[in-house]
Amino acid sequence: MALTPSNSKSPDDKKAEQKAAQDDALLREVDDAVRQDQYADFGKKYGRPLLAALVLGLAGFGGYLWWDSEQEAAMEADSEAIVSAMDQLDAGNLQTGREALEKLGSSDHAGARTVALMLQGGALLEQDDSEGAARIFGQVANDAEAPQAYRDLAVVRQVAIQFDTMEPADIITRLKPIAVPDNAFFGSAGEMLAMAYLDQGKRKEAGELFSQIAQDEDVPQSLRGRARQMAGVLGVDAITDVDKVLEEAGADTGTTPATGN
Repeated sequence: MALTPSNSKSPDDKKAEQKAAQDDALLREVDDAVRQDQYADFGKKYGRPLLAALVLGLAGFGGYLWWDSEQEAAMEADSEAIVSAMDQLDAGNLQTGREALEKLGSSDHAGARTVALMLQGGALLEQDDSEGAARIFGQVANDAEAPQAYRDLAVVRQVAIQFDTMEPADIITRLKPIAVPDNAFFGSAGEMLAMAYLDQGKRKEAGELFSQIAQDEDVPQSLRGRARQMAGVLGVDAITDVDKVLEEAGADTGTTPATGN
């Protein structure tokens, strides 16, 4: 007959369990006390620096908001000054407009400074001061903070002014990065670049470039027409669609039926 196992514990076992429970409770109390001391020490040691950092952070954020507001106000003032100067130029008051633009030409804001300089260069051209205009356009072209599109335009305008006095090699160096399809100034830059190639005797390069310009539908029609003619003179076929070219030229592409006698 099997004996039923007994669940009773000896007095020694019970005492051992009670002692273990008491020790565990004591350890938890000690641990809590230690944690409280650590938090208190942390607060004493780092509380003030953390508070100072928080205050400085809030102050910095407030300073940024103020700076941003000041920047926006300054940009609005620059925009108003540019519009006012443009009104003067449109009214024919070139000298007054130029004087207003000269002040903006030293603005800390790249966008306003660039626009002001480009307008100033245009005003100088209107006053037949090509040397001064070229200098202004050169300033924009060399301004690393100016938007790239404005820098490209400035290069094109500067080279156009100085084309007759520049060496072909210098013209090629300045315009080659701009005279590429998809660039907004491909047509104008490409035409001058092709002419510089011709000055160097590079008829093949010039003809191929004229052909590219003639086939680019984003280029103004008048420029495409000139490029097509130049490509033809240089022996390069720039016509891919004869009917379309005739239509653009205003020719009648319809066929007239034959009539009998």
